[in-house]
Amino acid sequence: MENQNATPFGRFIDELEETVIAVLLGVMTVITFANVVTRYVFNSNLLWALEVTVFLFAWLVLLGTSYCVKKNLHLGVDVAVNMFGPTGRKIMAMIAVSACILFSVLLLIGSWEYWYPFVTKRAFLETEDVPMPAFLQFLSVWLNDGEAYEKMPRFIPYFALPLGVALMTFRFLQVGWKVFTGQTTLIIASHEAEDMEETMKTHPIGED
Repeated sequence: MENQNATPFGRFIDELEETVIAVLLGVMTVITFANVVTRYVFNSNLLWALEVTVFLFAWLVLLGTSYCVKKNLHLGVDVAVNMFGPTGRKIMAMIAVSACILFSVLLLIGSWEYWYPFVTKRAFLETEDVPMPAFLQFLSVWLNDGEAYEKMPRFIPYFALPLGVALMTFRFLQVGWKVFTGQTTLIIASHEAEDMEETMKTHPIGED
């Protein structure tokens, strides 16, 4: 149970990521299937389907990046690291995770500066085809001088950028703490090829 020692906030973030990723995958599948049926069976088209799928995919990628940091699924090369002893590995891991934290913080600043104008002076900008749900029209009162949105404003789908990078930064901080406290010495997954080769030797394709 990897979460039993996590803080309540950490568990909340874990559940948030996993739930949202699952929902995004499900919604993308349903929309794509519905659009195929509409196009080839009813000779019509869901005009908003492609744009929605693109936005959902962006959310999936950005949240998935954070999730991969949590699961140590990002690939890397550990040849140099394995040349050192435990202390050396810890130092190398701290250098690596510090660089990752610095990068993610800079990316977070940039993503916020990119997104923020869309929720302030550019809040009137809308997507091309995505309809605006009625229950979100209250945002037009807050951000669009009371003028109702015909299409979904761009700041809603674009919010994936600062949210995803913020979660990634949080995950790198978690990994940094684990490295600092000696709970781990690697922040990457580097043995998938060897594991796959071993699996193929012990369980050849075609055998149960």
